[in-house]
Amino acid sequence: MEKDYQVNPFTRFHVDAALVTAGDKNKFNSMTIGWGALGTLWAKDVVIIFVRDSRYTFEFLQREEFFTVSFFKDKKIHAIMGNESGRDVDKVKKTNLHSVFTDFGITYEEAEETFFCKKLFTTNMGLEDLPEEARRFYDFDDKAPHYIFIGRIVDHQVK
Repeated sequence: MEKDYQVNPFTRFHVDAALVTAGDKNKFNSMTIGWGALGTLWAKDVVIIFVRDSRYTFEFLQREEFFTVSFFKDKKIHAIMGNESGRDVDKVKKTNLHSVFTDFGITYEEAEETFFCKKLFTTNMGLEDLPEEARRFYDFDDKAPHYIFIGRIVDHQVK
């Protein structure tokens, strides 16, 4: 696995946005995420993502051992993948992406960079744990805001 990551972790998610994908060859889903982090935890290189349990991709993330986080230059991909549900629309077909299936997850030929992750830890971000500023800013309406998924990077591809 290549360990020379060429990313700016402070803009990679917030400015560039990413797709998280989970599932298998028979059924998978991707969605745009804008919250994430790259770093080190328990002496492992990790990706940390945040996903609401109402999202269709959440079901796949909960069930599967692996997930991928991929980055694209085309903002139209993020608009479709972030605003439409895989429950209702074939988002891969609509974005003209070409799926690539590996032992460590699913990515797309068009991705400029992909992190392949093995799920290490998942937890719910409880409202009681959030500072008041975050609760006001994101207006969570007494729902659990997001789940945190931490994945160990097991492979990395850059075009």
